[in-house]
Amino acid sequence: MKLSTLMTAALLTAGLTSAASAQTLQKITDSNKITVSYRESSVPFSYLIGSTKAVGFSVELTEAIIEDVRKKIKKPNLEVAYMPVTSQNRIPLLVNGTYDLECGSTTNNSARGKDVTFAVSHFYTGTRLLTKKSSGIKNYADLAKKTVSSTTGTTNAQVIRKYSADKNLDMQLILGKDHDDSLLLVETDRAVAFAMDDILLFGLMANSKNPAALEVVGDSLQVEPYGCMLRKDDPEFKTLVDGTLTRLMKSGEFSKLYDKWFMSPIPPKGVNLNLPMSEQLKANLNTPSDKPAL
Repeated sequence: MKLSTLMTAALLTAGLTSAASAQTLQKITDSNKITVSYRESSVPFSYLIGSTKAVGFSVELTEAIIEDVRKKIKKPNLEVAYMPVTSQNRIPLLVNGTYDLECGSTTNNSARGKDVTFAVSHFYTGTRLLTKKSSGIKNYADLAKKTVSSTTGTTNAQVIRKYSADKNLDMQLILGKDHDDSLLLVETDRAVAFAMDDILLFGLMANSKNPAALEVVGDSLQVEPYGCMLRKDDPEFKTLVDGTLTRLMKSGEFSKLYDKWFMSPIPPKGVNLNLPMSEQLKANLNTPSDKPAL
């Protein structure tokens, strides 16, 4: 490789590292632009209706944070860019500076805490199973020697793999690239069940082609908190994001948003998930916490 090529590569690497390590608010101020992520099928947190517009509970939390960023840096005309991410690429793209904030359906756990920082929790969930009513699957013991789907890059895939090993169930795990893909594996009988966070399963079932044919079954294997994801070592931006979420929680606006997305008809089909707020989340509204799952 030529010396000039080496120098160019080094400069590009240095530039990327600088962008990724820059304090987020300063980066946003300098560029007059914030880039936020969305998920394409994490109902009702962040999902597409139509080809480009993301909606959902976490999307509205993101919008509130953006408004507080505008006020903080005194840029009312701040440009906002929206970028789709997957379970697999959401962490590396945040770490390398490609985007600045992820509020979706990401579990805050200790392993991820080595690479990113989480804001105070905005939901609690646990792994369960989505299956066809005709499958006969009622709990995890029924999955022995059967094919089960989950989604690449999720904690649920790790949880179900470990459970299978611990219980000697010899499940065959296949991974979809996103939640819609994992659901399709069940709908087309390539897997008998889809292991995922229960709330995402209810949302996917509600918007599926034939909701009446599906059901969510099984015990909840663990309780996991969802949190907005930020780059590490950026206390100024974490303080702002935590401040926005805490303000919404204390003012009652968070509860109104919860009712809108979990206790009322949601787009595109007008299905009501009818999922009351959990005791863990109620407690978190009173004392906001960013404590990770194990």
